Amino acid sequence: MPVSTIPTEVVIHPLVLLSVVDHYNRVARNTKKRVVGILLGQWQGGKVNVANIPFEEDEKDPSVWFLDHNYHESMYEMFKKINAKEKMIGWYHSGPKLRASDLEINDLFKRYNPNPVLVIINVKPTDLGIPTDSYFAVEDIHDDGTATTKTFNNVPSSIEAEEAEEIGVEHLLRDIKDTSVGTLSTQITEQLNSLKSLFSKLTEIKTYLDHVHEGNLPINHSIIYNLQDIFNLLPNLEVDMVKKSFATVANDEHLVIYLASIVRAVLALHNLIENKLVNREVEKKREGEDKIEKKDEKEKVEDNDEKGKGKEDKR
Repeated sequence: MPVSTIPTEVVIHPLVLLSVVDHYNRVARNTKKRVVGILLGQWQGGKVNVANIPFEEDEKDPSVWFLDHNYHESMYEMFKKINAKEKMIGWYHSGPKLRASDLEINDLFKRYNPNPVLVIINVKPTDLGIPTDSYFAVEDIHDDGTATTKTFNNVPSSIEAEEAEEIGVEHLLRDIKDTSVGTLSTQITEQLNSLKSLFSKLTEIKTYLDHVHEGNLPINHSIIYNLQDIFNLLPNLEVDMVKKSFATVANDEHLVIYLASIVRAVLALHNLIENKLVNREVEKKREGEDKIEKKDEKEKVEDNDEKGKGKEDKR
C-alpha cells in the first residue's frame, strides 16, 4: 500500500496498548503531562509495535515542545536490525484529545513518512468503548476560496490480536482478574457494559442529528448514508414469524428460569429440614451428656456423704 494514501482502518495490537500504558506510568504518572512515541508496523497486515522517544512540552504554552528526533533515528536503526519489514508508520500520544501542537509535531514526522498516522491512546478512559482514536492530516479546502488549512481526519480504528498475543494477554489478565467473581456475574457485567456503550453511541448519533436539524452543523452525506445502512440492517420486528421466534425463545428462557427457581427452593427446604434434624440430634446428645454428668455428680455426693458418716461412726 503506498504511504501517500489514507487507509480505511487502523489496526492496533494489544501489545501497543500495554507498551503505551507502561510508558505513561514510567514517565508521566500522576502528572498532567502526555507521552509521545513512534509507531512501527506495516501497511499490510496491520501489525504495529511501539518505540518510545523523549518528549518535553511546556504545560503553560503548548506551542513550546521538544522532540528528540536524533534518539528516534538511532532507535529506529536498531529496530531495523531486528525486523527490517517494520517501517515508521506514525506516532502516538496519551491524549486524551488533540492539541494545538499536534499538527506541528505531525509535520516533523513527515521527514520519515509522507503521511504519518496519529493514534491517541487514552491511558485513563472514562467512557466505555475502544480507548484509541486514529487521525491523518489532510488539506481542508474551503468553499469560499480562502487558503487551505491543515486538519486531522478521523479514521476508524480497531484492536486485534494474533494467537501468540492473545495467549500473552490472557496470562497478564489472570494476575489482575478477580477469581472470587463467578462466570455468570462476569458475563452479566460484560453485557451491561456493552449495553451502556451502545446507549452512549445512540445518544451521540441523536445529538449529531439534532444539531443538523437545528442548522448548527452542515449535512454530511457520508454520515447519513452510514446511518441509513445501519437502519437497513435492523430486523423487521413486525413480521409474524419473527414475533413467534422471539416469543418461543423468551418462553424457553423463562421456563428454564422457573425450573431453576423451583429446584433452588426445593434444595433450600431440604437443607433447612436437614439442619433441623441435625440440630435436634445434637440437642438430644447434649441432653444425654448432661444427664450422665448430673448422675455422676450425684453419685459422687452420695459417696462423700457415706464416707463422712463412716468416719463419725468410728469416732
